[in-house]
Amino acid sequence: MPQATVTIKKGSGRSLKAGGSWIYDNEIDRIEGAYENGDMVQVADFDGYPLGQGFINLNSTIAVRMMTRRRDVPVDEVLIEKRVRDAWDYRKAVVDTASCRLIFGEADFLPGIVIDKFADVLVVESLALGIDRLKPMIVDKLVKVLAEDQIQIRGIYERSDAKVRLQEGMERFKGFIGAPFDTKVEIVENGVRYLVDVRDGQKTGFFLDQKYNRQAIRRLCPGKRVLDCFTHTGSFALNAGAAGAASVLGVDASQLAIDQARENAALNGLSGTVSFQCADVFELLPQLEGAGERFDVVILDPPAFTKSRSSIKNAVRGYREINLRGLRLVKDGGYLATCSCSHFMDPALFAKTIREAAAGVHKRLRQVEYRTQAPDHPILWSGDEASYYLKFYIFQVCEER
Repeated sequence: MPQATVTIKKGSGRSLKAGGSWIYDNEIDRIEGAYENGDMVQVADFDGYPLGQGFINLNSTIAVRMMTRRRDVPVDEVLIEKRVRDAWDYRKAVVDTASCRLIFGEADFLPGIVIDKFADVLVVESLALGIDRLKPMIVDKLVKVLAEDQIQIRGIYERSDAKVRLQEGMERFKGFIGAPFDTKVEIVENGVRYLVDVRDGQKTGFFLDQKYNRQAIRRLCPGKRVLDCFTHTGSFALNAGAAGAASVLGVDASQLAIDQARENAALNGLSGTVSFQCADVFELLPQLEGAGERFDVVILDPPAFTKSRSSIKNAVRGYREINLRGLRLVKDGGYLATCSCSHFMDPALFAKTIREAAAGVHKRLRQVEYRTQAPDHPILWSGDEASYYLKFYIFQVCEER
């Protein structure tokens, strides 16, 4: 059991008490007892009322990450196996598990760790010191639980190379956990085949959170001309092509991503329909507009324009500009699919930004649907704002009448 107790200041811990998982360094009144960063500590309110247990790390502004709201439950193999088993049982009920996110940090009550499954390969991303110590146990328990359903994992790769680890006082790391294997892994999603590069691809190698959003755009694409912006390795573009689009152009600023997208197009026999161009989307869209190009469907899947509240104004300008430029390229009666993957860009602000972009180019929007991330990236209500990050709209775009 934890030896030290963290007591929070009177009036602090509102997010924690609302269901959140984090205690910030400026919310702590005192720490009593011996501890090292990464250790489990008891957490108490200013009046001594027990609030649970969590990992402490004073290198980070997130000083404590909660593991349990109970003071008397040991954080041991029994608890870890239960959390892992619960996460897997949930995925089996709500999502196609051929490739999916198995562990989603705080939303699965395992703060600071993400584990994705690509076919028979696991990719681990550990972002917090306390959970890093439990990483081998979590991985072992996950392999065990999957084996009970006759799912054999042939390889595990770690992608703990995000900059946020430096804020935890940890080194960035990527490499094999266990025996080496071919890090280009073939998966099938929505009937589309992809080669996922778990070693050098973005994040863990592939963005699984858009799985059902990619499926949602397919009904709009048969016989249509489609533009997919920020295509990464071609996922929306290939879904459009597989749905029967007449032509698809995918654009991304990364030559590595474009090379992978072309490889994926060939893998699906879509090279004749789906083409890719390496270009800055912000620069290319005005060029396409100036050349008189118009599309039946335009898809905007940009990276997060902000990863902090301090830069939200710049992000709003970025989202407004890219939606404005995208809208200009949609034919009258065509469709725009647009999204934001930054949780700092909350749903109300994102909707306001799109509305302003449409007004700026004198377009009327008819909402087809609003979606969020796939359910293997669960949104934990009450206090965990970081788990709700993906906003995805499909609109019909109409000229003003």
